Amino acid sequence: MAQILIVEDEAIIRSSLKRLLERHGHEIREAASVQEARALEPSEMDLVISDVRLPGESGTEMITLAKPAPVLIMTSFGSIASAVEAMRLGAVNYITKPFDHDVMVMAVDRVLREGILVRQNEVLKQEVAKIYPTRMIGNCPAIQDVFNRIRRVAPIDSTVLILGESGTGKELVARAVHEQSKRTQGPLISVNCAAIPENLIESELFGYEKGAFTGAQTNRKGLVEAADGGTLFLDEIGELPLEAQARILRLMQEKEIRRIGSTQTKRIDVRMVAATHRNLKQLSQEGKFREDLYYRLNVFELRLPPLRERGNDVIELAKYMLERLCNRLNCKPLRLSDGALNAIRTYTWPGNVRELENAIERAIILCESDEISPDLMALEMPVAAVNAPAPTDSTSLEDYFVSFVLQHQDQMSETELAQKLGISRKSLWERRQRFNIQRQNRTP
Repeated sequence: MAQILIVEDEAIIRSSLKRLLERHGHEIREAASVQEARALEPSEMDLVISDVRLPGESGTEMITLAKPAPVLIMTSFGSIASAVEAMRLGAVNYITKPFDHDVMVMAVDRVLREGILVRQNEVLKQEVAKIYPTRMIGNCPAIQDVFNRIRRVAPIDSTVLILGESGTGKELVARAVHEQSKRTQGPLISVNCAAIPENLIESELFGYEKGAFTGAQTNRKGLVEAADGGTLFLDEIGELPLEAQARILRLMQEKEIRRIGSTQTKRIDVRMVAATHRNLKQLSQEGKFREDLYYRLNVFELRLPPLRERGNDVIELAKYMLERLCNRLNCKPLRLSDGALNAIRTYTWPGNVRELENAIERAIILCESDEISPDLMALEMPVAAVNAPAPTDSTSLEDYFVSFVLQHQDQMSETELAQKLGISRKSLWERRQRFNIQRQNRTP
């Protein structure tokens, strides 16, 4: 049940509308003028329905007076210009009088549903703020370079393309770009292109007009339009169908969209941020991704390093996640054992930060003491890596590397050493050169 305020000076219309909406379960309050409406706390309502022409002040005054409550404007058929002006001032929609009862009910339901979504989104934002760090965590050179590049590009409206393996934190980077931009007060609309069925992607992105296709019973705003004034984040853009790619390209070129079934275009002001784990240049060469869209997107590139290349950041992240997840799951404080720390450090983390978080949450659930052991994380660790000497507080990561290589290089190939250290063969070779660790003549 919603609380709705009707502001209408004609008693017959006001009474008729009141009975109509009460039959649909809503609680109605009435006012014959803006002055009367002031005393009814319009900002506390779920919806305000106001005529434009009222005695004394214009009904458009309700748009400011009722904030943050949405205002639906009623206007006579010959006063469309005033309705357009009301929309410009911030009304959510308008209806011409005399109105059809079904049209009014559908318009009210739609506004109320959108209001619920807005409130849910605000709650979600607050929950996300509790769950995710206010800053991204990491001290390795690669991630520090990402932070610096975010700071440089965020205040500028340039398009950003985020590249990285699954689970490296691409959405968190997109959020950081948005929150450090001049659009931070606008919406951040995130769209996972891989999660929307191909036959629905265009209607979800661009919206549709009533009657555009079977089942389109009302006009619907798309996600692109919802991002107007803010940031549109297209995650996994490499999965976008070619038809939708063409429409995204037009949006980027012309700054306008057209809903499905509409003949009218609408100007849209969005900052585009896209992300993918795929090689878009290769996809474009294979004809699976538009080359012109690729070059439009690739204005400023942010490449996220995989967790296995971030050195001791994995330990910092693990400790942070452990504390946060214990709080979220209402568990007592826990600590990671030396064995668990070593397992975390030497595992290659193909699922990156997301896999790390899942492993720690699983361990918290299973832990029956104050300390998490490596077996609780259920990582498929090589035996030699689990039993390898773990770095202590007085042992640097470099010392650990040298010690581990010297201790095991006679029994292991270069590939095995790299796997157990959680690095690539190339990184192993580069570190051998840096620390002057020469390998004895042995077939790798």
